This record gives sequence, C-alpha cells and structure tokens, in this order.
Amino acid sequence: MDLEHFTEITPTRSFNLLYIILDSIFVIFLLGLMLWKKKRATTIISLFGGVLYLLVDYGYFYLISHTRTVFINGEVASNMITFLVLTWMSLSYGITNFAFIYLLLGKDRYTKYYIFLIVMWWMMCPSIASMGGEAFITTSRTTGAYHGGMAIILVTSYIALTIYLMAQKKDLVSIIKLNLIGFFVQFGWEFALLINGIRPMNAYSIQTLIVNSCLETNLGMPLAFLIFSVFTKHYNDDLTKKVKTDEPIAVEAK
Repeated sequence: MDLEHFTEITPTRSFNLLYIILDSIFVIFLLGLMLWKKKRATTIISLFGGVLYLLVDYGYFYLISHTRTVFINGEVASNMITFLVLTWMSLSYGITNFAFIYLLLGKDRYTKYYIFLIVMWWMMCPSIASMGGEAFITTSRTTGAYHGGMAIILVTSYIALTIYLMAQKKDLVSIIKLNLIGFFVQFGWEFALLINGIRPMNAYSIQTLIVNSCLETNLGMPLAFLIFSVFTKHYNDDLTKKVKTDEPIAVEAK
C-alpha cells in the first residue's frame, strides 16, 4: 500500500498502538474533568457525538459504502480489528469535537481551559506516541463518492438556518460564528494530524485539509446550534432547570 499515490481526496492516518492508548486516557480524563466541574450536558452531548461518529464511520463508511479501510502492517484488517480501531477513532474525535463545539457555543469562564487542553493534546500526542515505535496501523477513507452530497446538505441546512434567524430577527453574527466554529474545530485536528505525519504529506494533503474543514464538521453545525438553543433555553449545563426571570423567587421564612 503506497499512500503517496492516492489519486483523489483520501483522508489517511498512520499511528501505533501507544497513540490509541494515550489518546483513550486523555478522552477519559477530559470527560472526568467536565463531570467534576458539573458540565453534565456538555459531557452527554460529547458522548452522543462519539456514538454518532461511530455510526457514520463504521456503519455507513465501512459497512454500507465500503469507503473506509483499516490496514495492519500494510494488510487489510479483519472485521473485528477494524471495528475496534474505528470505535476508538470515532469516540475520540466525536467526543472532543462535540465538546469543543458545545463549549464554544456556550458561555463559561472555563471554556478557554478546555479548548487549550484539547488543542494541546491534538498537537502533542503524536510526538509522545512516537516513543512507542513504528506506525503500523493505517486507516483510509475515499471521499469522492459522497462529498457532493455532503455539500448539498450543508448548503441546504445553512439556508434553512439563515431563513430561521431572519424570521426570528436574530443577528447574522450568530451564523458567522457558527460557520467559523465548524471550520476551525475540524481544521484544528486535521492540521495537527498533517504536521505530525499521521496524515501523509502529498499532492492532495492541502486539498484534503481545506475541503474536510469546510465540509465535515460544518455539516452538522446548524442542527447542533438549534439543539443547543432549545436546550439552554430551559436547562443549565449541570442539568438543573433554569428559573424564569418573570417568576417570583420564593424566600425562605426565617
């Protein structure tokens, strides 16, 4: 298998077992940190993101469209090994992506700390994992078969959201911020993979970086925004119900 001769946008990653182990520990740490700070809604949304990524990656890309392949030492991996690798990969990026998005959409004085930890880990994990030996696990995914459909869904969803915001007389800054979050969340870890050598540097590397950043996470941002808006209207991040300002607050008799 020669990664330098792919002839289309083909996101690939090469890593070793230590990378999987270290990254799994970090994801568990991140979830624990959010629970410690009572960010229960963010934790639930992040776990939902991991499961969603797994359904898409293993369920659609691997089982249905057959565009996802996992290699071990250059040989196509078994169904079980493929499932295990894609489970880790989906949970890792699904959880961190959705945590990233939800934290940036909300208003929390600790947001900058979580974002710093996530980005730092994306950048540094490959360097630490290189101590674990050669990267013998490779994943690849061809994208030409579905990027057109993804672009149609993205444009349609953003048009619908724009109409909704106009009808609600909301500021356009909301949708610009949403688009930028969707772009930079994906760009952050795509860039980290590329400069650390987990993604191969070839003629299609920059195209893969830009196209994936524009499309893949951004695709679900309008729906994520609507879910966030509805939820935060009634509940706090610790899952307690919000008190309406027009309701009288009971004062305990002394």
